[in-house]
Order: sequence, then structure tokens, then C-alpha cells
Amino acid sequence: MPAAAAVKQSAPDGFIVEHRLHIAATPAQAWATLAQPARWWPREHTWSGDPANLSLSLTLGGCFCERWPDGGAEHGHVILLRRNELVRLSAALGPLQDMAVTGVLSIAIAPKDDGSEAVVTYRVSGTPAHALDKLATVVDQVIGLQFGGWAALDGSAAEKRTAAKKRP
Repeated sequence: MPAAAAVKQSAPDGFIVEHRLHIAATPAQAWATLAQPARWWPREHTWSGDPANLSLSLTLGGCFCERWPDGGAEHGHVILLRRNELVRLSAALGPLQDMAVTGVLSIAIAPKDDGSEAVVTYRVSGTPAHALDKLATVVDQVIGLQFGGWAALDGSAAEKRTAAKKRP
């Protein structure tokens, strides 16, 4: 669930959006769920129409990919990795890929209170002709939807773990 979301910067040649999410799971548990986008990525934000086609290899150079029988797409690849703490991808997501802009998606996870806080930051840059300031709000909403699914899934998993521990 978003604790805070914002378009941090917006101009015709780029934008930065940031989402702070509370996750009711340890950083290691949140990391493990992050690596399973097929479980939490929204169907309407896939090119194949099926999130089961998504994978995210949390290794240096690893692919955030979508594969289907007659093709596929690389949505991004890992350019920085600190296991259970930070992953950074070079990723021009969705229609941004066709615009030939540069996107960098960073996901930082830290312990906080009864779980974790994740900070999802997406930086996109291009030229003023891209008019990226007109896309910033929409991209902010989509990032919130996509990664909100991750936070919600880990939260519901944590509730199940807690309930299981309370059983006699």
C-alpha cells in the first residue's frame, strides 16, 4: 500500500516519480516476492495479456522479461544489485520503449517498524520533443498500480504467516 507517492520532478525532457510503500514482510520476504512479478503485476500492463509470462531475474544483468509463444519483450535488465536491499534496472517500460527514451527503475527495500519500506523511483529522460512532462502523472499512477500489487501481495502473505503462527 502506498505510504506516499509523488511526481518529484517533471519537465519536457524527463521526469522522476517516487512511491514509498509499506510492506508487511521482512526485506528478504519482500525481495523474494519482487522476483515473482507473475504473482503481482497487473494483467492490463503486460503486452501478452498474461502476467504468467513475466519473469524477473534478480542477478546482475538479469532480465525483466515477458515471453510468449511467438515472441517476447525485455522490459528491463538489472544494472545494480544489492540482494535484499536494492535493485536498479535500465527499463523504458511499456510505450516508453517505443519512444527511445532512457528509463532507470530503482527499488530499495529497508526494514521498518513491523515490516519493510520500499522506495520505488522511476527516472525517465529524453529530449524536450518527447514532452515527457505530459506523461509523468500517468506513469506515476501506473507505477503505483504495478508496485502496489507487490506490496499488497506481500502484506497478505504476511497476514497468512502471522495467522499460521497463532494456530494451536
